[in-house]
Amino acid sequence: MVPIRTPELTVPPAVPYSYCSQPRSLLARPKYRAPCDAAATEKEPVRYGNIMIDPRVVRGNALSLRLLPQVWGGTEPDPLEVKRKRDAQKRVLARKQTKEQIQPVTPEPVEGRQHVHVQTELYLEEISDRIIEVDGECQTDEFLDRPPTPFFIPAKTGKDIATQIEEGELFDFDIEVKPILEVLIGKTVEQALLEVMEEEELAQLWSHQRAYAELRNAEFAELQRLEEQDRRIREEKERRRLEHLEKLRKQKETAEKIAARAFAQRYLADLIPSVFNNLHESGYFYDPIERDIETEFLPWLMSQVEETLQRKVLGRTMLDSLIRAVVEKRLDAFSQPPLSDQTEAPAEEPRPTDAAPQVSGESDAADQPVAEKEETD
Repeated sequence: MVPIRTPELTVPPAVPYSYCSQPRSLLARPKYRAPCDAAATEKEPVRYGNIMIDPRVVRGNALSLRLLPQVWGGTEPDPLEVKRKRDAQKRVLARKQTKEQIQPVTPEPVEGRQHVHVQTELYLEEISDRIIEVDGECQTDEFLDRPPTPFFIPAKTGKDIATQIEEGELFDFDIEVKPILEVLIGKTVEQALLEVMEEEELAQLWSHQRAYAELRNAEFAELQRLEEQDRRIREEKERRRLEHLEKLRKQKETAEKIAARAFAQRYLADLIPSVFNNLHESGYFYDPIERDIETEFLPWLMSQVEETLQRKVLGRTMLDSLIRAVVEKRLDAFSQPPLSDQTEAPAEEPRPTDAAPQVSGESDAADQPVAEKEETD
């Protein structure tokens, strides 16, 4: 994504850039400190550091600062340290907000476009997933024997200086050591006395702190007891009030139930007979035998009657078909002319006539039971 440049940077400067001082190369820094020379000290001013503003220097008594967390029990932090941390956090937050406000922000793309990362350098770099590989060959000589490694001789550092000591120039240890020992012993004894006094002071502070803690714990226990007593009294009052309200509610509910029961008895005195009469008239109360006859017996009887009638109709239809077939056969027989060359033919012709009366008799016999059955039905 290409950042938007500010108008001030896009305008070419009218005046070329110039250095306040000519550029120069830095000298190689020596590894060791240069020896102190009186002539060089006189030429260059000595740069001293101000330890009053050095944060590494401890202010006040170092022992009291180290024992401060033990005196207070280590529960409460140092207010100065807390204030310093808060100021540092405020400064960091203000610096971050100022940086965010000053930093230019890329506007959102218009509809149909999107931001794309592009290269804006003078020499573009071809970016590809596959690295281009090229094969190369070279001819090397045969291996030669390695020469022996020479012994390591470190470089000589420093300067050779000789000192001539005359007789009487060296100090006498027994004489010169006395003031040094007196100073060391005196300082040691003084430091020991200071430490003993500080220990006594700390012991007194701890005793006062323990007494104060015991008094505070006793007062806190008494306060808790009074609060618990007050809480029990409030709970008792609240419980009594709720019991009284519950009693009143139950009395009111009982009175309402009694009134509702009396009103319901008066209202339902004439309602039950009228309801039963209406249900009986609507058909909800019925005779089980009559209902059984209507739902079970009558449908079965109707189905049997229909089946019988269907049988009768079927018998009549079959009988009509038989009669029609016989009549058609006899009509065909009578419609044919008699043959002259056969003399015995007339005597043999009555056979179909004889069969016809039988068929008619059979039909009459079939009609008679059907008629008798219809009469019985």
